Amino acid sequence: MRCPFCGYEDTSVKDSRPIEDGAAIRRRRSCPGCGGRFSTIERVQIRELTVVKKDGRRVGFDREKLARSIRIATRKRGIEEEQIDRIVAGIIRQLEASGESEIPSTRLGELAMESLADLDPVAYVRFASVYRDFAGPEDFQTFIGQLNRRPD
Repeated sequence: MRCPFCGYEDTSVKDSRPIEDGAAIRRRRSCPGCGGRFSTIERVQIRELTVVKKDGRRVGFDREKLARSIRIATRKRGIEEEQIDRIVAGIIRQLEASGESEIPSTRLGELAMESLADLDPVAYVRFASVYRDFAGPEDFQTFIGQLNRRPD
């Protein structure tokens, strides 16, 4: 692994531990060239996932983009980073288990909404407002009205 600070080619692993319920390994590394320390995360990747956007464009799945959008929806809601990591890992497992390598962006959004609905109702509404492109207060009222009629 190349050092991100000086570019030295051969860094050494000082510590490894499982994260995300064993779905990934966090490695603490050090560079003999500059003495810098940094962390890497290693995950199993069954297949390359491609997201098909609404306009037909195809882009590579970006785990961090999904996590960032969930972080924004859960901001100031008392949701731990570990919970967000579990949500993202669960969504990825569902996508990989589907056997499809091309995933419609709508499917990705729906999976995120399902996870947030179970976690926090405010984060769910926040995510839905962006994902479903709410235009005004009446969109919020309609959505929350539907949410209140949902069976538990």
